[in-house]
Amino acid sequence: MGEYYFNTRTGQVEEIADKSQSKDLLGPYATRAEAEQALESAHQRTEDWDREDREWRGDDE
Repeated sequence: MGEYYFNTRTGQVEEIADKSQSKDLLGPYATRAEAEQALESAHQRTEDWDREDREWRGDDE
C-alpha cells in the first residue's frame, strides 16, 4: 500500500517517493482518491469542529 499526499501549493497528488516539502502537504492518505479529496475533507472537519464548539458553548445560530 502506498502513501499519498495532497500538495496545497500545486493542487496535485504526490506519492511518498516524490513528495514535496512537508509545509505544502496534507496527508498521508492510504489511497490516491483520499488524497484527491483532501481539501474537501479538511473543510468538512473544520465545519464539524466549529459546530461542536458552538454546541459546547451553547451558542444559538
